[in-house]
Amino acid sequence: MTNNTIVTIGRQFGSGGREVGLRLAEALGVKCYDKELLDRAAKDSGICQELFEHHDEKPTNSFLYSLVMDTYSFGYSSAAFSDMPLNHKVFLAQFDAIKKLADEESCVLVGRCADYALADYPGAFSVFIHASMDKRIQRITRKYQLSDSAAKDRIQKTDKQRASYYNYYTSKKWGDASSYNLSLDSGALGIDGCVEMIKKALELKKTANRK
Repeated sequence: MTNNTIVTIGRQFGSGGREVGLRLAEALGVKCYDKELLDRAAKDSGICQELFEHHDEKPTNSFLYSLVMDTYSFGYSSAAFSDMPLNHKVFLAQFDAIKKLADEESCVLVGRCADYALADYPGAFSVFIHASMDKRIQRITRKYQLSDSAAKDRIQKTDKQRASYYNYYTSKKWGDASSYNLSLDSGALGIDGCVEMIKKALELKKTANRK
């Protein structure tokens, strides 16, 4: 196993978690993988990329869709894998892609249960970014030109999807501080403040590991 440093970022919708990931990666001189994880998983598994986008951080809910679209998936030959529901195949392909990336390079991984995939990885450090509903509504109204009520609705629906997906596939609870090494309020700290806190935490972790 390599000594790469991998920061995984879970995030509430509208908290700026992706931006934190991008700025942190830039500060550390590494790559940030968000949607790029889907590209890698599709390439490695041979499963159609559109299927990854359809299932991306969404809970399993459409048995019929899985049944119909299963005819379009390929790449793994084992009988156990071929009998598996499509949403599980997509998750496992992402899981494999995350582990391969962690072995190849230091990087920042946003979402997609990366913290769970790398739970036994010594170089992994998990972060959760959150903020008050008011702060998140402000961010989403600006970003997508939505009304406050439409922004709040999108936030609640996306968070519910992310929580259901995370709670379904992992043994932990999405957003619970005990599920992560570090939980930060971007509304209180700002995006740059979160980046600085994560950098400081990584240094402290290195110091602690040397003792």
